[in-house]
Amino acid sequence: MALTADEVRYIARLARVALDDDEVERLRDQLSGILDHFQILNDIDTSDVPPTAQSFDLANVDRPDEPRPSLDREEVFANAPRREDGYFRVRAVLD
Repeated sequence: MALTADEVRYIARLARVALDDDEVERLRDQLSGILDHFQILNDIDTSDVPPTAQSFDLANVDRPDEPRPSLDREEVFANAPRREDGYFRVRAVLD
């Protein structure tokens, strides 16, 4: 599908892009080529292909959620710069 120079200027105006005459001609060729590729894809018969959102099956890769012992409290607080009443003490973010 060959675009005209006026169509390219219209597209450029919609995109708020200023183009000189050389750029219009170069983009006319490039955009026409892109539209030709889409036309080739549009001509492919896909009537036997079911609509899909994924081209392959998805599988959950998370590990099983099984209970296990947690870390020792003193081990958790070992590198904490400040703690108070069994919690991490942090500076106030909002006053």
